[in-house]
Amino acid sequence: MGRAVRKSLTRDRANLSFFIVIIFFAVFTAIVLTEIFLIDERGRGAAARNSRYPPSRLHHEYEDSAPGAQPGEDYLVYHGESVPRHRPPPGPHSAAPENLSRLPPLGNISASAGSWQSVAGTRYKFFVFAAYYERRGQRAVRVIAATKTRGPERVWCRLWFHNATSSQPQSVSVPGKVRVIRENWNLKYSACFVLCPLRGNQSVPASVSVVSRLRVAPSNHLLVHAPSPTANITGQLAVCIKPLHYNYSQTLKLIEFIELNSLLGVSHFVFYNHTCSAEVSCVLADYAARQRLTVLPWRLDIASQTEIRTEGLFAALNDCLYRTMYRFSHIALIDLDEFIVPRHNDTLQEFIQWMGKRINTRSTGSYSFQNAFFYLQWADDFQKGRTRDALETNLVTLHKTRRRVKLHPHKQRSKYICRPELVVEAGNHFVWELVPGYNTLNVPPHMAIMHHYRLCEFGGNNCINSPSVLDRTLYRYRSR
Repeated sequence: MGRAVRKSLTRDRANLSFFIVIIFFAVFTAIVLTEIFLIDERGRGAAARNSRYPPSRLHHEYEDSAPGAQPGEDYLVYHGESVPRHRPPPGPHSAAPENLSRLPPLGNISASAGSWQSVAGTRYKFFVFAAYYERRGQRAVRVIAATKTRGPERVWCRLWFHNATSSQPQSVSVPGKVRVIRENWNLKYSACFVLCPLRGNQSVPASVSVVSRLRVAPSNHLLVHAPSPTANITGQLAVCIKPLHYNYSQTLKLIEFIELNSLLGVSHFVFYNHTCSAEVSCVLADYAARQRLTVLPWRLDIASQTEIRTEGLFAALNDCLYRTMYRFSHIALIDLDEFIVPRHNDTLQEFIQWMGKRINTRSTGSYSFQNAFFYLQWADDFQKGRTRDALETNLVTLHKTRRRVKLHPHKQRSKYICRPELVVEAGNHFVWELVPGYNTLNVPPHMAIMHHYRLCEFGGNNCINSPSVLDRTLYRYRSR
């Protein structure tokens, strides 16, 4: 009996010892594995936190498909030092480097005030149109451009300065920050800004080139527009029009648009010409010769509607915004079948002054006007028969006077007048971004509305069944 008990105790002690050994090895293994994986994860996390780029871009942002180029070459050229290959290139907020004389020269490319030019060496389409000095907030050169909507490729800005000792301009290179314009309809390509930061003591460059790699020769050259703020532009109003396309040929409507808006107080028009008829081109040339309008070529090599929205219209609207800044006190962004019409004033300048006496407009950066449809399917106004003037009978604003009673709410088909220097990003129907401290004033319809002359927006003729009213406000300009 005693022997059996001792045997049992010995067996139990052996089992317990075996169990303790198993537990020891399990704990030891867990500690080792934990240390291995935690150290690995900490290392990776620290790398991600210390990087200037998101983790998904660490290894792919600067892959170069250009022959002879090497990964990290931009970083080495930019800093002029020897560093490990895996170290990421500098981000867009890095300090500007000194003159990089070893980079490819500009060549014989003339600086353009506004035309679409390619950025060579990018994986996706990348075009630049014009450049403007940004003096508000962080000083920079702002380039109007178009490229891939999601994950745009990083680019560099070659800033060109006049050189007193040589015919070749001096070059300073900085990383460019690509900012996609918000209104892009989720298409593959979008209008965008390329922001090229300037140091606090750096003068404004004469021109700029946007390049995909520092070692790639520039394929574009843009004049930097840098008008100074001036006080003598008060009351000067310009109109921005989206690109003429589909071989635009409505000559009489174009003349009506220009002349009626001139009566409304507009002193200048900015057009972007993709395609138009010979007659329209002749009319535009005549007005341009009298300096009543500016026409810019607009041949963007991105498929309209399938790859980018309507010939890249948001690039045109924002180009016009910056092109008119400090040259006009206000601008209107409207289409050729639209007119912003005050109800109690003859001109839009008088309307803005009149509004300022009734409402505090000191913080107003833009004025929004509700859309009112004047459907072309509605019958002509019977009063047109009282004139024998053949031209007057063909003016749409005089013989189409019936409008839809219900107006669209603000931000839905509305259009606006803005103060350019207070706007950062312009949209089609409203301002996307104003300078901090400023806002949009929604104009009540009894003060002013936007007349919109078009066919039923959804096809067919059902729109003419909408409740309507006669609106002959524009008759006040009939004899002018």
